[in-house]
Amino acid sequence: MSFFLLVVLVVSLVAGATASVAGFGIGSLLTPLIASQLGTPVAVAIVAIPHAVATTIRAWRLRHEVDWPIFRRFGLWSAAGGLTGALLFTRLGSMTLTRLLGALLILTAVSSLSGWSDRMPVPRWAAWILGALSGFFGGIVGNQGGLRAAALLGLGLTSTAFVATSTMTGVIVDVVRTPIYAARQGEAIVSAWPFIAVATVGAVAGTLIGERALFGLSPLQFRRAVASLIGLLGMWLLLSTAR
Repeated sequence: MSFFLLVVLVVSLVAGATASVAGFGIGSLLTPLIASQLGTPVAVAIVAIPHAVATTIRAWRLRHEVDWPIFRRFGLWSAAGGLTGALLFTRLGSMTLTRLLGALLILTAVSSLSGWSDRMPVPRWAAWILGALSGFFGGIVGNQGGLRAAALLGLGLTSTAFVATSTMTGVIVDVVRTPIYAARQGEAIVSAWPFIAVATVGAVAGTLIGERALFGLSPLQFRRAVASLIGLLGMWLLLSTAR
């Protein structure tokens, strides 16, 4: 195994565990890493496969915890946004969008950790707007999870309902966007099968490991952990576009 594949394995393990706690992390961590070697459009398409596998497994295991009313408002609109973004992801320059997403995530983290977001809760009727926006960003830049978590964080869900609803939304988004990526980047995906295999194994293993951490967190610890991870992702995205 090459050194870079070993790095992919380690990062995918961390990403899978992070996703089990925060509801995002696989695309957010793996896409910039693989993009450093293969470019962003190919990386987005490649990472969609381990993301889909690990997310489907997590969704099945947490299916009884999904907040279905929120999912119908948020998740289905997120899928529509993801489809639109996937259709545009090879046509639009993603650098500016990635920077904007990073800034939004940092702002979300600061507002949550400071308690400001608790004083300004998001009304549940707005879930469809937040879902559509997060799906659109995810389709274009492959980093929907952080914005999805930021949106769901203000809807008053319990920790398990938060992760379960976010994960089920991720499954629907993967269903609509992955075939588009496969059609447009088919040859590149086949050529990159070692990256896909290693990342899938790592993401699935990390998902199973991370479940234990999720059920051991108190509500306050969970919100702080998710907000901190959202902020770190925002900084990562800004730094990745600073070169």
